[in-house]
Amino acid sequence: MLMRLLIVFIFIITSSIAFGVGNYRQIETDSSQTNTKDNGLSHIDSLYYSNYTFDDSAFISFSDLVYDFPIDSIPAYNDSIYRIRIELMDAKSPFSFEYNDKVRRMIAFYSKRRAGLIKHALVRKELYFPLFEEMLDKYQIPMELKYLSIVESALNPKAKSRVGAQGLWQFMPGTGRMYGLHRSSRVDDRMNIYKATEAACQHFCDLYDRYHDWNLVLAAYNAGPGNVNKAIRRAGGNTTNYWEISPYLPRETQNYVPAFIAVNYMMKYSDAHNIQEIEKESLHYYETDTVYIYKKLEFTKLAEWLNIDIKIIDNLNPQYRRDYIPARVEGTKKKYVLTLPSNKIGEFIINEDKILSGLSPKEWSLEATK
Repeated sequence: MLMRLLIVFIFIITSSIAFGVGNYRQIETDSSQTNTKDNGLSHIDSLYYSNYTFDDSAFISFSDLVYDFPIDSIPAYNDSIYRIRIELMDAKSPFSFEYNDKVRRMIAFYSKRRAGLIKHALVRKELYFPLFEEMLDKYQIPMELKYLSIVESALNPKAKSRVGAQGLWQFMPGTGRMYGLHRSSRVDDRMNIYKATEAACQHFCDLYDRYHDWNLVLAAYNAGPGNVNKAIRRAGGNTTNYWEISPYLPRETQNYVPAFIAVNYMMKYSDAHNIQEIEKESLHYYETDTVYIYKKLEFTKLAEWLNIDIKIIDNLNPQYRRDYIPARVEGTKKKYVLTLPSNKIGEFIINEDKILSGLSPKEWSLEATK
């Protein structure tokens, strides 16, 4: 495997030099002229550690190259370039990363039609990925799974599919309940960043215990174990290779693993496709903290007390559906969690009684003067 990768890599480097690719701008090839209107992409359109080691010291990382593209250019590459990049990713991953026509189409889809989605993901990952990585490490499952949330929700914790799946990890109500994600008219745990991420990790573990193959875990996550089992039987019953059973899976799921591979690729090689962050995330995950709330708290009044944009409160607390945290039910010990920027936690604690009074700062001042 190492020898094959080395030979292919040397071929690509020499080819690049022969064509004079000093700044790594390559002309468009026929591989980019793909039909991306397949119905199987409709789901993506609707949503706007590895346990192995690999000594790649002999290889130059494509991601370390410096690119110099015109602002509006859309780079595309020869199949040989895509293939070596995917093979390098595969060598480090417990997933079966293959380069084929479906993966090529999905790379074209994300690099052209959904470049904006990748730009936003590069920004939003600062808020979400550290938590994902903590949870994935806790359950000892592959770090690559953090990119599945981009396929599922474009890192939008309030994303909702046409069939009712919701949140970063797009749990259906029934599946969510299996993993302790409850919902009511006021709170939906599927949009709780912490609870939903842990539930997703538990679900991944359960699926892996069943199939012992990460690509099949992805397929079952998308289509359900029943559809995966049927596809295995229709493929002859003697294979658990995703690519062999793929023709027997629902159309959307046939594109699901290729989309996952493409998103892994795009997040690693975004610079090579002239895709950079459009802005910096206002908050990093490690710049947030939590407090427990036991009384009703309206986000508008909280924003006034802490002099903070209500959008920040809403983005950090998407599980609350009505822009307020409900009061604790009398006779229970249940508390609700409020996530805030770390630099606002001290201010909240100092003014907690005032904030939880239900009054705005102006109303509190008026009451104080009476």
